[in-house]
Amino acid sequence: MKEKACKNCRFISMGNICPNCKSSVLSEDWAGLVIVLDVEKSEISRMIGAKTPGKYAIHIR
Repeated sequence: MKEKACKNCRFISMGNICPNCKSSVLSEDWAGLVIVLDVEKSEISRMIGAKTPGKYAIHIR
């Protein structure tokens, strides 16, 4: 099963429902990857709107 990126929050997961925002609008066509470990200290997490630790897509088609 391919990893999918949520079109709402950019979170990358394996299922058909985003575990981060519970959306079902996912895409297998994404590029770039950011891994957020600490959302409180990460400037990147603020830029992409990440609220939970995990993998996030940079570009989703």
